[in-house]
Amino acid sequence: MHTTNALGINALGPLQWLNWILLVAALVVEAWAFIDAVRRPTGAFPAAGKRTKSLWLIITGVALAVGLFSAAYDVSLISILPIVAFIAAAIYLTDVRPKVREIGSGGSSHQGPYGPW
Repeated sequence: MHTTNALGINALGPLQWLNWILLVAALVVEAWAFIDAVRRPTGAFPAAGKRTKSLWLIITGVALAVGLFSAAYDVSLISILPIVAFIAAAIYLTDVRPKVREIGSGGSSHQGPYGPW
């Protein structure tokens, strides 16, 4: 995948650099999702109507492992595993995290069905 020039120096093309930068950005998102899931209280997940903390730790942990492997070995972005790993982390961060965070922080005692009173 990497090419070398006449001096034997590894020369990445612009698309390979872009691919690697995007893989590292995805790795950061996956690490954020996993670390956030670790920090949340166990009871907040079912209280928020979400799957258990253990399941989200497995999902985000596998996503993080795939992200580490993908960035370390410069896997192509069109491969299915890096895409699935990023989507799993994104689902956690956009859907699960806000609800679990609200429950975990105690939420507001003055919440109505449509927001604060």
